[in-house]
Amino acid sequence: MNTLDKVNVSVFQQPKKGNYHCGDSYFYMETENEFVCALADGLGSGEVAKESSQIVIDIIRDNIHATVEQLVKLCNTKLSGKRGAVVGILKLDFVSGLYSFSSIGNIGVMTIKESQKRKRTIPNAGYLGGYQRSFKIMQEKLEPNMNFIMFSDGVSDKDLSKKYWNNHDVYTITKTFEHISDDIRTDDTTLIAIRYKE
Repeated sequence: MNTLDKVNVSVFQQPKKGNYHCGDSYFYMETENEFVCALADGLGSGEVAKESSQIVIDIIRDNIHATVEQLVKLCNTKLSGKRGAVVGILKLDFVSGLYSFSSIGNIGVMTIKESQKRKRTIPNAGYLGGYQRSFKIMQEKLEPNMNFIMFSDGVSDKDLSKKYWNNHDVYTITKTFEHISDDIRTDDTTLIAIRYKE
């Protein structure tokens, strides 16, 4: 678990059964004014998938102050001629008091407010790979004590229906997921639990 100034983060990651490399890559960083988290899943699995997902993460790491829209477009351009990837990008803007999220492909995010009201976004269809595509960006008010759960396709709808996502401790969330979800992974699985404290 990583305790930052305004945000706590805990990550669970495990490759698909039979693979040494996980095709998912992730990155997060908190600055004075914002928090950025990205999760990318390279198409396929293993080392080739890891290469594509890592390209996406490197671009985001090098351009963290860009908007979510700018980041998606930049990643799409850089993946031209590569195998491709799906990506979810979450940005918490401490100055404006808003959060933004966009997802191309099967990266999801679920928000849980202090009232325990949950909301799950519907990702944009397709994948990044150099083709120009339209995509939507969700932008909403950032509230104190919110949980954000970002996940790749190894996390099932059944997993997401459980109650432990409301926990205030992000480490407890990822540990609980590890213990009660399926032991044998049929997909690369990454789960990032984020709690905004202020």
